[in-house]
Amino acid sequence: MNAMIGEKIGEGGCSEVFEWENASKIIKLARANTDIDAMKREYDHNRMAWEQGLPVPQPFEFVEIDGRPGIVFERIYGETLMKRFVQHALHRTSSEEGVTEQGHIEDKHDDVRITAQMLSEIHSKSNLNVPSQRETIKNSIGWVNYLTSKEKEEVITLLESLPSKQQLCHGDPNLGNIMIREGNALMIDWMNATIGNPEADLAEYIIMIRYAVLPAYLPDEAVDYINTIRESIIDVFMDEYTKLAGITYEEVDAWIAPIAARKLSADGIGEEEKNVLVNEIRKRLADLQR
Repeated sequence: MNAMIGEKIGEGGCSEVFEWENASKIIKLARANTDIDAMKREYDHNRMAWEQGLPVPQPFEFVEIDGRPGIVFERIYGETLMKRFVQHALHRTSSEEGVTEQGHIEDKHDDVRITAQMLSEIHSKSNLNVPSQRETIKNSIGWVNYLTSKEKEEVITLLESLPSKQQLCHGDPNLGNIMIREGNALMIDWMNATIGNPEADLAEYIIMIRYAVLPAYLPDEAVDYINTIRESIIDVFMDEYTKLAGITYEEVDAWIAPIAARKLSADGIGEEEKNVLVNEIRKRLADLQR
């Protein structure tokens, strides 16, 4: 492998991340399941977001290493929101000498608020050259194997009935794609960026908080604690976003079924979580028929 590549520092379902140039930068290299077009799309979208002044890592160049497409980025010294939430839950359920429960809650909610602020900033941009959100969602639903043809048609009909906007959206604002650095949030992994409705991004975030199946390694006490705070996280997140951008929870709730249906085509969530989403989609479709 290229001599400029250093220690492996992270990985995901689509890529591996290594130190680059004496650790001053990182390189994200595609796995076999991610083609060159997808990586170029991520590079172009991230470059666009950087040039718009948004809180994203600076992308330096698109490269190929031993036949693998990759992107060289600024190295961000911070933690993902996922890591911070898990650490918070583990700390909350262990000894907390000298730290109050209220202090923990405020720390957690600070992360939630700055996430809402970051998304509001991203959504303030428009008229950019990225794919159509609505068409992307419809295409993803078409590949889903967990719903009947009739159910997929009903979800797409619901999607088509929703108001249409033309704002920049990230497309995958999960807790692993949100970095916290020195009290500020940054967004990574721009492969799925689109132009459309902020409500879709907000629904994606809410779905993850509400329905995500927690890692098996977490102690039962930590799982129980996270389950008790899921809805309070959503309340704080939407309260902050509504103050900034005026979009209400009720407007976002209408997008839950289409975005949950889209998530059924993703590789990054397991069967248990997909079954939870299928049940929620069917419940919502049934409610619409009443």
